[in-house]
Amino acid sequence: MEIKGTTAVYGLIGNPVAHSISPLIHNMLAEKMGLDMTYVCFPVAGDDVPEAVKGALALGIQGLNVTVPHKQSVREVLTRVDPLADAIGAVNTLVRTDKGFTGYNTDVEGFAREAELSGISLRGASAVVIGAGGASRGVCFSLAKEGAERIVIANRTEEKARLIAQAVNDWAGKELVIPAGMDVCSDAGRLKLLAGSGYLAVQATSVGLYPDIESCPVDHPDFFENASAGIDIIYNPEETCFMKNMKEAGHPAVNGLLMLLYQGIASFELWTETTVTEEAAAEVYAAMQKEMADRRK
Repeated sequence: MEIKGTTAVYGLIGNPVAHSISPLIHNMLAEKMGLDMTYVCFPVAGDDVPEAVKGALALGIQGLNVTVPHKQSVREVLTRVDPLADAIGAVNTLVRTDKGFTGYNTDVEGFAREAELSGISLRGASAVVIGAGGASRGVCFSLAKEGAERIVIANRTEEKARLIAQAVNDWAGKELVIPAGMDVCSDAGRLKLLAGSGYLAVQATSVGLYPDIESCPVDHPDFFENASAGIDIIYNPEETCFMKNMKEAGHPAVNGLLMLLYQGIASFELWTETTVTEEAAAEVYAAMQKEMADRRK
């Protein structure tokens, strides 16, 4: 990649960011699409978010991704926030305009595309989402946007699940999401009453993330037996304990690498007003898989 005086600069702000593979995604997409742009990581401490966004505007940076822990706080310093991102309460993509940065959330699209490409239909689905953190919010809004019929959020602190349920239900205009404690996952009768059987199980916590690869937020076999498929938003390790349990129960399970790819593609398309081809997406995905495999060696 040749960096010139005309090269448009994009990047990622968060803390930490050194481990991110977003530069691989965006720089490879730029090369495939023949665009004069580069993407780099900017570590930004929590108190420095306003100055970082202001500095990015002053320096002519054309767009930014935002990762933890800034997805919520960055909203306060933006010129405009997309209505869906505002309802979610989290922004992961900043698009430059004449008046400043507009904030979007592409995690919603990333999750939907992951499900679609994995052969999992979200329309009319019943889902059980484990966890009530920032990732869970994006997953629940994606499920609601794509037409899921019922969503149960199971979390150790039920009040946190209730806050997400209220936000999604207010946005959807109906009682779609049901909050519950983690005990619901070990009570097959209650879970069936709330979610039915054959539900999509989504693991949206950091439990099982490398190096804690033997941990799983749910250990009751009935939870996996009564599901139809599983998605774990973690992508390191390649196969989490949650996924292993799902497969042992005879159901398909995928990790979150495709979600990461397609939230990145959605950001890229917002910035560049282009459409990424499936061929280019497949090549980038293969490179991501290789990068993650190399990191595990």
